[in-house]
Amino acid sequence: MDGQFVKMETLETGRAEARRPWWRKALNLLQFAYTLVWTAGCILSAIVVLKLTGDTRRPLRMASRLWAPGLMRFACTDFDVRGRENIDWTRPHLIVSNHQSVLDICVLFMAVPVPLRFLLKQEMTKMPFVGWYAKSTGMLFIDRENPRAAPAMLKAAAAMLSEGWQLCVFPEGTRSRDGVVGEFKAGPFESAIRAGVEVLPVALDGARQVLPSDGFEANPGPIKLRFGTPIATAGEGGIRDRNALAQAAHAQVLAMLENGGRVE
Repeated sequence: MDGQFVKMETLETGRAEARRPWWRKALNLLQFAYTLVWTAGCILSAIVVLKLTGDTRRPLRMASRLWAPGLMRFACTDFDVRGRENIDWTRPHLIVSNHQSVLDICVLFMAVPVPLRFLLKQEMTKMPFVGWYAKSTGMLFIDRENPRAAPAMLKAAAAMLSEGWQLCVFPEGTRSRDGVVGEFKAGPFESAIRAGVEVLPVALDGARQVLPSDGFEANPGPIKLRFGTPIATAGEGGIRDRNALAQAAHAQVLAMLENGGRVE
């Protein structure tokens, strides 16, 4: 049944591709070429800065102030961020967000006003430029095919949070193809409990429409991001059970994504 669904989805995607006007195809090719060139140039510049200064925070902020805005300029007609002013950014957080598109990383880089690291899938290390940047700036990676790698990843994540970093994860584990927020996997929340830091839920809306997960066809439109209320893992009232923590964060994201999955 799953195989039949995939075949039908692929067929519909092919039909939609065939219906696209030639100018739209040409525009998407130009957008794709620009993305590659801009990304490569920004990453090379960031690595040079890292080599000269030895400070990973500088190239991370370059991603927020240079790379991400440069890409979003051609993809997002309106970027609306709310709730940022209510967060104490001097304290570390495990930021957990729903996952709609590869644009989510750009959106979060721009929304978080301090240096931000991500937990990425292991396959990213093999990507030219992107993999170099991610490894050079201290991103964490998870090998989803190797369950034995999880304990080491959780230990590294807890250590990073204890050092004061903001760390972002996508606890659904993969991008949503239909906009429905999947169940949050409890594993990553263990790192917040070990480090005694707050979990910060984030709701993203619009990135899936701007850049769908099936290919590279940018459709400029609005993107909204909402920061929720930090969830304590230490002290009185802190949640020390990772499953309960995952459920609490998931509930906040769903509450922010109202009206059929749309952010208010």
